[in-house]
Amino acid sequence: MPATVKRARTALVLCLALALCGSAAFASPRDLAEVKSSGVLRHLGIAYANFITGQGDGLDVDLMRLFARHLGVHYVYVPTDWDTLFPDLTGRKHRTKGADVELLGEAPVKGDVIASGLTVLPWRQKLVDFSRPTFPTQVWLVVKAESKVTPIAPSGDIKKDIDLTRGKLRGLSLLCKSGTCLDPALFNLEPTGAKPRLFPGSLNDLAPALILKGETDATLLDVPDALVALQKYPGKIKIIGPMSDTQDMAVAFAKQSPRLREEFDRFFAALQQSGEYDRMIKRYYPFVTTYFPKYFSK
Repeated sequence: MPATVKRARTALVLCLALALCGSAAFASPRDLAEVKSSGVLRHLGIAYANFITGQGDGLDVDLMRLFARHLGVHYVYVPTDWDTLFPDLTGRKHRTKGADVELLGEAPVKGDVIASGLTVLPWRQKLVDFSRPTFPTQVWLVVKAESKVTPIAPSGDIKKDIDLTRGKLRGLSLLCKSGTCLDPALFNLEPTGAKPRLFPGSLNDLAPALILKGETDATLLDVPDALVALQKYPGKIKIIGPMSDTQDMAVAFAKQSPRLREEFDRFFAALQQSGEYDRMIKRYYPFVTTYFPKYFSK
């Protein structure tokens, strides 16, 4: 296909996607038939770690491109942020407090699926339906390499390891991020003696805030972000221990989109069975199997 024709087709798809986003204000989420008839799959995401790099690629970008091809529709990425991520999918605003969620007013529906290194959390399950797990994660306590805080000695018992890690928090200033898996409300930090502070920037900026700016004694990082930081800043941070049990990341669908979710699960199972998903994992997270060998042996 000539380059000019390809550019024209890309521009047409983008215009169609923008028209869908603009005309869908307060519309209902779409299911499989509506996505196919529209000819476009709208992927909601936030630039984060190697799931969405911001450079047009990433594990979840590649995954959603393949899913769109599987459906026979065009792929369009729709950037969002943590404040509007779920409303952009569900059409409903909400307010969270720990594991509780309260539904509020309506919001414009801008996308069909969230794939953004999204951790499955109880309050999120009240808002959306998740696919089968796509990636393992865990929340870790991270400090600068020169910190006097020393890593725990793993006991083989995750509950004990979490208690040991929490015991390292006393007196430490701790960066957290509300509305995410790093929300301090999820960790009952008051008994630990930590001094949590909500980080106003993006998740991608947590590690630099610790390493480069010295804004805090410690930070919470989830596994994907920590793995990227270990590669980007070798020898600059150390992992103290886990703050959570092993968790799942998955793709999120509106509760009104059951057939779209079911179709993704079938597509994803075939992608895993073929070995293609393992190759994608190794491209973006080459060391994750070192930390979660049992997860990937499944």
